[in-house]
Amino acid sequence: MGQYELSTRGKTLEQVGFIHGSFPNQLEEVAGFVFAGCSDELVVLHLDAKKLEANGVSVQVEDGGNGKMYPHVYGAIRCNLVDRVTPAHMNSEGQLVLQ
Repeated sequence: MGQYELSTRGKTLEQVGFIHGSFPNQLEEVAGFVFAGCSDELVVLHLDAKKLEANGVSVQVEDGGNGKMYPHVYGAIRCNLVDRVTPAHMNSEGQLVLQ
C-alpha cells in the first residue's frame, strides 16, 4: 500500500512538516501557489478530513500567512484514505485545469 508524502512541489512532508490542502473553493488558489510553472500532469486528491483523523492523520485548519485559513495535513496520506482522484494540469496562464 502506497502513500502520498509530498508537501509542495519539490519538497517532502518531512521537509515542510505538513501537506498543503484546500477547501473546494480554494483549490485553484492553492494549486497556483504550490504548482506555479509546473508542466507535469497532476492529480487532485479528494479527501475526507474526518476519515483522515479517524486513521491517525491530523488535519489542522490554519492561517496560511495571508489571513486565510487552509487545511494542513500532518501526516502521510495512505492510498486507501483517498476518496477520489481527479487528473489535472496547470495551463499556460497558470490556472488549474481539471480533466
